[in-house]
Amino acid sequence: MKKIFLCFLGLVILFSCMTGCSDDSKLNPKKPVTLSMWHIYGEQTDSPLNQLVQEFNATVGKEKGIVIKVTNMMTTPDLKNQLLAAKEGAPGAPSMPDLFSSRPDTVLNLGAENLVDFNDYFSEEELSQYVQEFVNDGTIDGHLAVFPVSRSTRALFINDSLFYRFAKDTGVSYEMLDTWEGFFEVAAKYYEWSGGKSFCAFDYLIQNVEYDMLASGHEPVYNDADWYDTSDPNLKASWMKFAVPLAKGHIVVSDKYANTQIMTGEVAAGVGSSAAINYYNDTVTYPDNTSEKMNLKVLPLPKTGSGEQFMPVTGTGFSAYKTTEAKAEAAAIFLRWLTEGERNLDFVVESGYMPVHDSAFEAIDGYEFPSPAHKELFSAVKTMRKEYTFTIRPEFTNYYNYVEALYPALKKLCPALQERADSGEDAALLAEETWDLFLEISKGGD
Repeated sequence: MKKIFLCFLGLVILFSCMTGCSDDSKLNPKKPVTLSMWHIYGEQTDSPLNQLVQEFNATVGKEKGIVIKVTNMMTTPDLKNQLLAAKEGAPGAPSMPDLFSSRPDTVLNLGAENLVDFNDYFSEEELSQYVQEFVNDGTIDGHLAVFPVSRSTRALFINDSLFYRFAKDTGVSYEMLDTWEGFFEVAAKYYEWSGGKSFCAFDYLIQNVEYDMLASGHEPVYNDADWYDTSDPNLKASWMKFAVPLAKGHIVVSDKYANTQIMTGEVAAGVGSSAAINYYNDTVTYPDNTSEKMNLKVLPLPKTGSGEQFMPVTGTGFSAYKTTEAKAEAAAIFLRWLTEGERNLDFVVESGYMPVHDSAFEAIDGYEFPSPAHKELFSAVKTMRKEYTFTIRPEFTNYYNYVEALYPALKKLCPALQERADSGEDAALLAEETWDLFLEISKGGD
């Protein structure tokens, strides 16, 4: 009997050893590891990410021995600057956080070798369930250094109350906005119907020019100054497509964000970031101080021709500074949890971004959105995911120097062009003046 017992005890010990050896986790619930986090998702204590962090800490984090501690919230440019200061050990700089919002250009500055490679913590099968363009965008020198948690895109936002009256009087329809040709036809009709008001305001007009080039079968060409090659005739062709209605006043360059001009009734529509959804009010207040319910409508971006269409994607992911294996494992567990199915959808709906996981896109149809406007947006996002190709523009150091010079200059020039067009001058010739301005800006953006 004693021999049988000893034999059984030996088997138990052997089995325990085998199971223990198969679990190479560096985490210990009795000795939790704490990860400091910097992020950009709200600069207030009730940010949607902070709420999820609290939920994680109380559930999976408690079970695994992980505590996520948000220590800083700021804008993307400020976060990048502070990260670089921390890396260099600049006087007064804070310590490098364990987990932080980042973009590929941030990784290039920090060095991918200094960051956790999430390929080591996610299987190929797991990663295949994420939008591959997002995974590829975060892969630097073979390292998955920026893990996708959300992305923003661009959409067409419309004051439906105003559009309804316009459509009733003129016979236009939302279907006409499926293509840029139909869109510009609607814009021209609106200008006439409204007595000379612009139909749509554009955030970052040059992006629409770039994606029109892609849909027309031409790759945008950049120069060594991190800007567009203005000698490319295809660039000018796509530019003029938008410049002619711009010179006529049928469309305008936004003050910064198109939602402001929509909510004040300056325009009926706007092309802008999906993240703007959280900055729209339920009502629109017109210049004469009258107001009405907006009934915000959100549509996919108009299409160019009948070929492949492209969907611009921007935004940040998360990177983890390489310190200990336990912290790296903890970061991966948190990011896997954050991007699971409906939880990923919960997060992006609150923040106005797109989900990153296939299961989150699949959950859109049955999801209970906080407002009809959010439902409109995510319906448009799902349509674009199905019919458009995700496209991510390369990150350039000097790109926004040019952008910040271009739009104020266009905004200053266009009112005079509109007056001249109304007086009978050829709009195509007036549009050439916007191209000349573009060329001038392109010479000195850096």
